[in-house]
Amino acid sequence: MPASPVKNAFSVDVEDYYQVLNFQAGIPRSEWGSLPSRVTANTIRILDLLDSHGVKGTFFCLGCVAERDPALIREIAARGHEVASHGYSHTPLTKLSPEALRTELRDSKRCLEDLSGQVVLGFRAPSFSIVSSTQHGLDLLLDEGYRYDSSVFPVRHPDYGIPGAQEVIHDLTTPSGRTITEFPMTVARVWGQKIPVSGGGYFRLLPFLVTKFGLDRVNREGRPAVFYLHPWEVDPDQPDLRKRTSRLKAFRHYTNLRHTAARLDRLLGLFRFAPLREVLRDAGRL
Repeated sequence: MPASPVKNAFSVDVEDYYQVLNFQAGIPRSEWGSLPSRVTANTIRILDLLDSHGVKGTFFCLGCVAERDPALIREIAARGHEVASHGYSHTPLTKLSPEALRTELRDSKRCLEDLSGQVVLGFRAPSFSIVSSTQHGLDLLLDEGYRYDSSVFPVRHPDYGIPGAQEVIHDLTTPSGRTITEFPMTVARVWGQKIPVSGGGYFRLLPFLVTKFGLDRVNREGRPAVFYLHPWEVDPDQPDLRKRTSRLKAFRHYTNLRHTAARLDRLLGLFRFAPLREVLRDAGRL
């Protein structure tokens, strides 16, 4: 049984293996339709694992995945999970004009709501691309009826991050002066340094005890963490596309795929988890 009474947020960024940032330069979008899709089977595997632990979570879904397999979105909702938006095409906000971003936000929200029967409240930007230069996107989220964002990573990283961002759930002021609830990706402070312990690549690349230690520390401070992963991270048998990217990015993508499901099973037994909307409501934010 989980030792901490703190309820953390569990999330899945629902995207296929070839849609990730690591392959963006080597696999043009024109090829996506010709590659074998594995997102449905991998998402079902995660759903089954969550069922075995009695855990509900938030599934940040791409609009293009929803249109390709609407039954998957219905299945996620039918099993009692929150459906939220991951955008439509998995294009980072840094590469979208404000008009294109508005269209992505509107189209993905409408599609996901129609399929799930839920009101979509939350958004997570592809590749955590709410950064200093894209905060206009927060105003567009509010305009389109979103209530919270979970895209800000308070770290320094070549592809994302706002190093000085707040590390706790907070009201984030938009460029227009309005506020939106932000549930930032979780970091733990160790000897003054920020260690990412939210999941994803950090969960696969670093020893399991780093994540456990970090979540324990955050919970001891009385605050909830947010954990995430992708369906392709529990799929060691996915097509090998190493030649379509750099050695570093291939390392980030393929390392420890065979161990992710077992690690996740272990983690779900150690901590309390719930959908983001539930954690935010408990905190008086929704």
